[in-house]
Amino acid sequence: MADPSSYRPKPGEIPDSPGVYRFRDEHRRVIYVGKAKSLRQRLANYFQDLAGLHPRTRSMVTTAASVEWTVVSTEVEALQLEYSWIKEYDPRFNVKYRDDKSYPYLAVTMNEEYPRVQVMRGHKKKGVRYFGPYAHAWAIRDTVDLLLRVFPVRTCSAGVFKNAARTGRPCLLGYIGKCSAPCVDRVSAEEHRELADEFCDFMTGRTNTYIRRLEKQMGEAAEEMEYERAARLRDDIEALKKAMEKNAVVLADATDADLIAVAEDELEAAVQIFHVRGGRVRGQRGWVTDKVEEITTGALVEHALQQLYGEETGDAVPKEVLVPALPDPVEPVQEWLAGRRGSGVSLRVPQRGDKKALMETVQRNAQQALVLHKTKRASDLTTRSRALEEIADALDLDSAPLRIECYDISHLQGDDVVASMVVFEDGLARKSEYRRFQIKGFAGQDDVRSMHEVITRRFRRYLAEKEKTGEWTDGENAETTPGNGESPLTGTDLAGPTNTLTEDDGRPKKFAYPPQLVVVDGGAPQVAAARRALDDLGIDDIAVCGLAKRLEEVWLPGDDDPVVLPRTSEGLYLLQRVRDEAHRFAITYQRTKRSKRFRSSPLDDVPGLGDTRKQALLKHFGSLKKLRSATIDQICEVPGIGRKTAETIAAALAQAAPAAPAVNTATGEIMEEEPGTMGSSGEPVRTGAPDERRGQET
Repeated sequence: MADPSSYRPKPGEIPDSPGVYRFRDEHRRVIYVGKAKSLRQRLANYFQDLAGLHPRTRSMVTTAASVEWTVVSTEVEALQLEYSWIKEYDPRFNVKYRDDKSYPYLAVTMNEEYPRVQVMRGHKKKGVRYFGPYAHAWAIRDTVDLLLRVFPVRTCSAGVFKNAARTGRPCLLGYIGKCSAPCVDRVSAEEHRELADEFCDFMTGRTNTYIRRLEKQMGEAAEEMEYERAARLRDDIEALKKAMEKNAVVLADATDADLIAVAEDELEAAVQIFHVRGGRVRGQRGWVTDKVEEITTGALVEHALQQLYGEETGDAVPKEVLVPALPDPVEPVQEWLAGRRGSGVSLRVPQRGDKKALMETVQRNAQQALVLHKTKRASDLTTRSRALEEIADALDLDSAPLRIECYDISHLQGDDVVASMVVFEDGLARKSEYRRFQIKGFAGQDDVRSMHEVITRRFRRYLAEKEKTGEWTDGENAETTPGNGESPLTGTDLAGPTNTLTEDDGRPKKFAYPPQLVVVDGGAPQVAAARRALDDLGIDDIAVCGLAKRLEEVWLPGDDDPVVLPRTSEGLYLLQRVRDEAHRFAITYQRTKRSKRFRSSPLDDVPGLGDTRKQALLKHFGSLKKLRSATIDQICEVPGIGRKTAETIAAALAQAAPAAPAVNTATGEIMEEEPGTMGSSGEPVRTGAPDERRGQET
């Protein structure tokens, strides 16, 4: 490990101008490339106290053995040079997007004498027009098959073309009218190229021109009573419309734009791109990358733009690029894109309308791509086994933790404090074992004290189950039934004695299974609280650790320094998944409780008044406000409400203070009571708070 001070440039050596810098290791390999508006200010950030650097940045500067830079005149030149060097050196500490697959394109080889339409993958070639990318090659072939009726461009290989020219007989497509057969001189090279140009124009979104032209020709053929030609033109029009229907209109103003969305966590990021031409989605692609450096969303977008348009020119760079966050600074990137296109390019974040709605769709695709990528990693048996072994080695456990429980605390400014418990067995979520807790021991916000209470309550229940079943004395000698809760990784029986860990009806008891590892969401204080709770109960055979979200450090009880797992560690990835799932489960429960509290109503305190009659009252009057102002006789008009019940309702509403107006917590907007928006309790329903049905409250 190198000391950054050993290769730090002397004061005054670094120029205060735009440029690109390279860090090299002891073997002179480039390990990081960056650009800066001011080289002096940027490089000074790398040579501060190591304790103040982000862990990934600290790893980079301690791996490096030298730094060098190149001065350029503008920030745009710096952007271009940075892209070139990243592509040339492939530095290990730079963000490198990778395709999760080799996407197919519809390609037209305009660089040949007789252009050919075909499916292409891999690197783009000069002089070839590309459309897409498409998700599947069969989607391209379906589109081409429809368009060849109208634009009969050559699709055969060079060998087939030469053989047809030699024999003077075209291929089958030439006979059925789906190829103009330039191989046998049915059309000249110029006429065939014109067909190829029209095919490309149609694919770029200029569709209405050709449909109107065919409709005019069909009308003329019908007037001249050439009905066969008119029918053929009618079928051509239907083919073009069917090809257009494969791509729904998403932007009504026929915009040419690319939409880029980013979904990220601490270790990885997924990028999704929608290519919209003529208001229709013409292609889609996605990338996944490891975050090997400290980087913002805007910087991720900048790297995506470099990868997306670094080799493109002209119309391949659209007039408009919509992104979730702008690079900082944005002007050089915008100028660079304009240079690639040859005209102005709008780079912005959509704020409203169809474009914002489409961006939300692209964002959902990015989130799904990241989840799918993580699920594929998690579902692999070998990978999960290796992850558990890495956790055991890092935490110095006797064996792999086949059952892991993770706990998280959630609240809103100290209100509705709840906790979650999620369970992973053999590296996979076991959602039937999830549990939810309400913090009952105290009021207010204290995550450490809340964690102590939750761990105490959970394992007190575990000890009670052991005592009830007699495991204190004969549990170790009880016979087990093979296959009951058996681990698919090791064959170890997780459940233990069948007669002690299940109810009479065969269902597992709530807290009967002890974990091998308890993970808490937090750092040293939360870990200490969890360990103290277990010690107070006399439990010393369950390991405890904490995962601090900010730096992804693993904390152990009593240790002054955290355990830092490698960034590529499958063990770290599994711990992160467990922690994130606990956080999701906790915050969902907390939102549900908050939503229920907001929906409370004076009608809830009326004895004997169930949900059916509440709904009848609210349906009759329209709102709680109107019900409060109604007379007893008016309340009695509601079916099922007698006079005594009406008097009780009127008294309850008179004693209760009017409810505070509903407020949208995201926008601060006061929500008016409207007919049809009332919940069962008589308050306006707040939408947007997900209701978690899974798990049991304790």
